[in-house]
Order: sequence, then C-alpha cells, then structure tokens
Amino acid sequence: MAQAVDWLERRAALSPERVALVDALSGERRSYRAWNRAVNRTAHWLHEALGLETGQRLAVLSSNSFAYLDLWFACNKTGAILQNLNWRLATEELAALIGDAGPTVLCYSQEFADAVRTLEANGGCRSVQHWVAMDAPPLRTSHRSLAERDASPDEVFPMPELDADHPWVICYTGGTTGLPKGAILTHGNISWNAINTVMSWGVGAEDTAILNAPLFHTGALNVFTAPLIQAGGCSVVCRGFDPDQVFDLLAGGGVSLFFGVPTMFTVLQNHERWEQADFSALKLVISGGAPCPLPVFHRFWERGVDFKTGYGLTEAGPNTFWLPPEQVREKPGAVGYPLFHVQTRLLGLDGKDVSAPGVAGELLIRGPHRTPGYWNNPGATSEAIDPDGWLHTGDLAERDADGAYTIVGRLKDMYISGGENVYPAEIESVVHAHPDVAEAAVFGVPDPTWGEVGCAAVVLRGGARPDADSLRRWLKQRLAAYKVPRRIEFVDSLPTTGAGKLDKRALQRRYGG
Repeated sequence: MAQAVDWLERRAALSPERVALVDALSGERRSYRAWNRAVNRTAHWLHEALGLETGQRLAVLSSNSFAYLDLWFACNKTGAILQNLNWRLATEELAALIGDAGPTVLCYSQEFADAVRTLEANGGCRSVQHWVAMDAPPLRTSHRSLAERDASPDEVFPMPELDADHPWVICYTGGTTGLPKGAILTHGNISWNAINTVMSWGVGAEDTAILNAPLFHTGALNVFTAPLIQAGGCSVVCRGFDPDQVFDLLAGGGVSLFFGVPTMFTVLQNHERWEQADFSALKLVISGGAPCPLPVFHRFWERGVDFKTGYGLTEAGPNTFWLPPEQVREKPGAVGYPLFHVQTRLLGLDGKDVSAPGVAGELLIRGPHRTPGYWNNPGATSEAIDPDGWLHTGDLAERDADGAYTIVGRLKDMYISGGENVYPAEIESVVHAHPDVAEAAVFGVPDPTWGEVGCAAVVLRGGARPDADSLRRWLKQRLAAYKVPRRIEFVDSLPTTGAGKLDKRALQRRYGG
C-alpha cells in the first residue's frame, strides 16, 4: 500500500528558496522553506494545544488566505481531515454540513463572524470543541486565536504513518435538493490529480497561477494549487475574484496560468480594461465548473489566447482531460483526451458501451484520482461508483474520430422532444452568441404533443428589448428546428444553487408546471 507523504517537507527540501505563495493584496512572498515552517507551527499547535488527532475533522469558514492554505497542509501533516465550508450557504445549510462531518475544530475569518455566532448557538454544531479566529481577535473569550501557533516550534512535525487512501479533504458537492454530498478526497486522490496535471498539462516550476476561485471548491484546491506545489511553482493568493485585480496581475507579466468559471471570464470580457489587457505571458487559460459558451472562446482567440474548457468534477480530480493548443480552434468546445493515468468510457442509454464517433453517452471515469465515495453516505457511493470502480458522472459526452471528448450536457438535463434527444448545453452556446443575450439557460418542460419541448430563460444585456419571435428566428438560422426552444422567458437573473451553479431544477419548477 502506498504511503502518504508530507508535501511541504518534501518540496521545501527540493526547492527551499523558490517562491511558493504571493499575497495579491500585501505583496508578501513566501518561500517553500518559510511556508513549510509556518505549517509545521500550525500542525504542532493544532495537535498539542487543541488535541487534534488523525482522522478528526477541521472545518474552515473563510475566504482565501495564506492561513487557509496553512490549515489545509497542516491536515496533510497531522492526518486530520479538512472540511472546507462553502461560505455562500445559509447558516442552516452550514449547520447541516457541520452536523454531517462532525468537526472538532472550526476555524473562521472575521468576515463570517455573524454566521459563526449563529452556528455556535445551533445545536447541530455540538461536535465543535474549539472555535478558532484566523485573522482577528476571537469573538468570545472561550475561542482561540490562530496567532497562538506562532509560539509553537517550526521543526518537522512527526507525521503519522498514513496510507494513500486516508482522507485528506471532505469537499461537498453542490446540489439542487437535499444535503450536498461530501466527496472524500484522499491523499492519493490529490497526489494523482497533481501527477496527471504536471505530466499532461506541462505545469512546471516556472509557472505562476492566480488563485482567486474559492478554496471551498475543488477547482481552487486542485486545478493548479496542488499541482504547482508538486512542480515547485507559485500561486498568487487572492481573497476572491476581482476583475481589476486580475487585470493588474496580468499587467505585471508574472502570471502564466489562470483557471476560472465561465461567469468570471464573461465579466472580464465585458470590462473596460479587456481591450487593452496584455495576455502575452499567459501559457494556459482554462474554464471549468460549468459549460462555457463559445462566444467566450472566440473573444479570447481573437486576442491570441489559446483559451480552452476543461472538465472535471469534485469526485474525480478535478482534472481529467487535456486538449493540445494546436487543436483548440480545430475542435472548439472539446475538452480533449484523458490524462495520463485516467480511464474513460461512454455508456449509452441502452447500457452498452458507445464506440461510434459523434454518439453521446454517459461519461464514466476510473483511476487513482477518483474519490472512494461520499462521507457517511454509502447509498450515494454505491449509486455513483459501480463494482468495477467506474464513477458514473451523470454527464453526457461525445468522442470524435480522433478520440477527443466533448461534453454535451447533463444526463438529467437532456430531454426528448418528438423522439429526438436534445442537449441543452449545445443550444445555450448558440443563444449566448446573440448580441443582445447576457445569460441563458435551456431546459425541457412537459408538452402534450411532443412529450417535452425546450424552454429558454434569457437575461438580456442592458438596453436590449425582449423580442421572443426575433430571437427564435435568429436561432432557426443556426439550429435544427426541433432544437429551437418553443418557449422563451425573459428574466432579470438566473437562479443559482448554494455552490453558485445554475439551478435548472428551480427553472423547471417555475416554468414546467
């Protein structure tokens, strides 16, 4: 059985003076040697002062910071398990997640003080023995301060013997109904995702990434942050997404990698600084988390940036595919080929493997980066992972004649209209290309004649006037007639889940009857 390793101890020995982290606000730079020492102090303090043991959970409710990353890697050293709480959730939802994982330590930043007060009064948080303020004086005298760790030794923390299957993070997946599922990410999962990324994406010690996706999301932890540590690169830590800050960092010329979700890229492209921005230092810009409209690709390509979409999910990686730069424009919207140690299959609706090019099937994934299952949820685990180890993603994909994959939608989003399979993601990409459309979501609703028909919820750009007939005529020039939504509803905004993702179930309830 493979053993877990102390990531920062190994990296600090190999490249002690390389810059590991930069604080985007203060400009503070931290070498791998200094970061490792800070995390050693953190691990000693958590274990010796708070009694945190291997296998116990440590929850964090905070925006991005050096301290957050220290806690993540202190869990690596101690064998504790990080529960990275989604601060976008309501306190009732947070309390339910805390009740599910049962953390003994909860660390918080000052901006979430009100939520902490409510949580502390909630009976579902009885497992929390220590409330720890990360960046300000504690809210109560009974709380502790993370600053106390400064008195602890920075010598090597005696890491317990852990095998690679030991949990490191419980990362909750966003859901539209019920309690989100806590995907277990083991030391082996995180390591193999990093190995796949470094080997297949060409991430190296010379690279620097902007880290402004929230650390409660696997994308922030594992798209670039963990792989860069393995490679000896650098992360610029931002509290959150700020378009002006992104343009400032790009102007500095030191950033080579940037991961974001489609909404972030749309905001950047609509910003007044977009046309003057210098993208020449960027080696890789990749979108994830949701389908990305093709107009976003084209605007980057016009600026000479090989912008591409990735694919992953909390339960596997998240990095799963790679599309070489020379194929980005040749295969628009494709996610590419499986990474080095990733296996993939397409399963048809008839339960048989799909082998023909251009035929959609459910994407199945297997490999050492795949979660072993969900925390305290064996039913959901057995539903998602079959006896042969294949993770059923619920996503529909096609494979072209070269073997490159394209995600065409969610299995649950697909609807059948008059016997034809319709994939909303394809239609949404075309709707987004209309000059008056800012956002759009397409979904199936019941119809007595056709079984289901398409409905589009559309957010218009400022100043545009609603005109469903005109938009439908425009779509008919670009799509087969059965794909054009029968209904178009103009809305001020699209609903989202607690994880910030589009909530199509809410739209179906609103318009589907």
